[in-house]
Amino acid sequence: MAEAVVRLYSIPPEDALVDEMALEMPPRRALGDLAAPIAFALARRLRKAPRAIAQELAAALGPIEGVVRIEAAPNGYINFFLDRPKWLKEWMGDFRLKAEGSPLDSRGFRLQAEGQEKVIVEHTAINPNKAAHIGHLRNAALGDAFGRLLRFQGREVEIQNYIDDTGVQVADVVVGFRELEHKSLDEVRAVAESSRFDYYCWDLYAHVTEWYAGDKERLKIRAAALHALEHGGNDIAAMAAFIADRIVRCHLKTMGRMNIGYDLLTWEGDILRLHFWAHAFEFLKKTGAVYLQTEGKLKGCWVMRIEDDPIAAAPEAAIETAGNADAEEQKEKVIVRSDGTVTYVGKDMAYQLWKFGLLGRDFYYREFDGGGTRALWSTTSDQRSASKNAPSFGRASMVCNVIDTRQSYLQKLLKQALAVLGYQKEAERSIHYSYEMVALSHETARELGYDTSDEADKPFVEVSGRKGLGVKADDLLDRLIDKAAGEVSRRNQEFGPDDVRRTAEAIATAAVRYFMVKFSRGKVIAFDIDEALSFEGESGPYLQYATVRANNIFGKLKDREGLDEAAVATALADAPADALTDGSDDAHDLWGLVLEAARLDEVVEQAVRTLELSVLAKYAFSLAQQFNGFYHRFPILAEERKDVRLWRAAAVAFYRDQMTRALGLMGCVVPDRM
Repeated sequence: MAEAVVRLYSIPPEDALVDEMALEMPPRRALGDLAAPIAFALARRLRKAPRAIAQELAAALGPIEGVVRIEAAPNGYINFFLDRPKWLKEWMGDFRLKAEGSPLDSRGFRLQAEGQEKVIVEHTAINPNKAAHIGHLRNAALGDAFGRLLRFQGREVEIQNYIDDTGVQVADVVVGFRELEHKSLDEVRAVAESSRFDYYCWDLYAHVTEWYAGDKERLKIRAAALHALEHGGNDIAAMAAFIADRIVRCHLKTMGRMNIGYDLLTWEGDILRLHFWAHAFEFLKKTGAVYLQTEGKLKGCWVMRIEDDPIAAAPEAAIETAGNADAEEQKEKVIVRSDGTVTYVGKDMAYQLWKFGLLGRDFYYREFDGGGTRALWSTTSDQRSASKNAPSFGRASMVCNVIDTRQSYLQKLLKQALAVLGYQKEAERSIHYSYEMVALSHETARELGYDTSDEADKPFVEVSGRKGLGVKADDLLDRLIDKAAGEVSRRNQEFGPDDVRRTAEAIATAAVRYFMVKFSRGKVIAFDIDEALSFEGESGPYLQYATVRANNIFGKLKDREGLDEAAVATALADAPADALTDGSDDAHDLWGLVLEAARLDEVVEQAVRTLELSVLAKYAFSLAQQFNGFYHRFPILAEERKDVRLWRAAAVAFYRDQMTRALGLMGCVVPDRM
């Protein structure tokens, strides 16, 4: 199309009309499979009617491989009709390749392209002081799925989980053990061995918060603990290191239940011990990105000039900037306080520079046994414990930080710091994948045992640790599994306990993961257990069930006729294609399912480009609905005509393969039975 526009109308190839040319899908298959609206864009420039332009272009295109005809519609669209048998046979060819041991990976995807630039996706980043909660599940579900989409496109992806092991939250738990429970490190180790440690620390953290509120002077104990933790080499730092390590292992188990894993755990303590910030600070000073303020309320602070006033977009961050300073001072962001301590922004700047390979420093690395099935590495500042065979980490061409919207201000500062340092390309490729909070529906909050009377006038119940409404991720998953197990047992009375449990776990995981991605990331979501678990609504279990149905068809085909997907693909070579091409409504509907399933790559590209995973979720739901309609209208096993049965079976096989991939991109697996 682009070549024809350039050739016919002498429009340069880089012209926006050519460069941004779009294809659409007609509303009905009888109108064509693809439609180009380019004639409307050209009409004003050429001073011609769109219909005339469409006719000229259609005539000039000539034959196109895989297209059987091209029509200029009376309304000005150019419609393309695909060679249906050719394309379905080609797509079914993947089954033959897999059967012959072709280079496809374990998921059925083509292997990743060589020489791709690396993308770092950082997500989860739970403070290692207590159990993961429901809000962390949205972060992890979005980040993990985004990484899967990038890998699906053949990109090299590195998944990182940042561990803030030197922050105030860990210091608070240390204070709780030492000041409230008067425990030594050995006694804390005993607690970890004899209890659900992340749950124990959850409760202890709440008690410490109440203890501080009882006497503000106690906050000095927190400050002292935090100071000791950051400097290391003392009992407080040793206890904090043990607590953080144990809690991280709990988090890894929780996320493992969600089919979520990582390539690298990055510990903030290593950033401090390896003096990443000191190196970055010298870099920032040398380039003039930060400077010492010598007057006003920020006197003695090292500050960064804020060019585009991100405070307007995140007013809560103004406190971090200059308190009640005047408008001019609010344009300066404090990086190092007058007492010499570094704000959280400084450490994040050093980390962001390292991610792009711009810091001139690197971590040491060691293998980390997180209990998962994939290799997991951890940073370390101890060269003696480092592995000599560690992979290369960092040095990415694009960095995506999955952090909620409350961190928008910080992420803007990171981009600005890179730009000020002269790294404009890296600034543009620093992506903040933001998302809104997770709340609970009133029904789910009550089911989980919370009194919601104070929230009765609100559309949802906000999760708040201060109000006692903290929903632990494992508790939520356990509840979903128990409810799913009841439904699985009712539908499959022949299942044994292990079968019930395994199926229920797959359903519960899909319920949570689909729910977390089906809404626009800028929307506050109210998690509802029954909605998430529904077998009939817009849910993960509905998609699984629609795929299990397709599996059942092939199970019966195998039993009755010895046909699997590869055998069907082979048989298509000599089968008449009337079932696809005779122009009937049945042929259009059969092809419509195939063509919709073939859009997965396009949908993934759109989801990555827009950073909106709900695009994939909505597509998968629509595809499942289309298949269920097909399932009820078009019998396969009972179809007497062999050629029709083959083409229908091929459509089901392709649908099943694509839907399984789509579910896999969202971290969901398909059970054998439901």
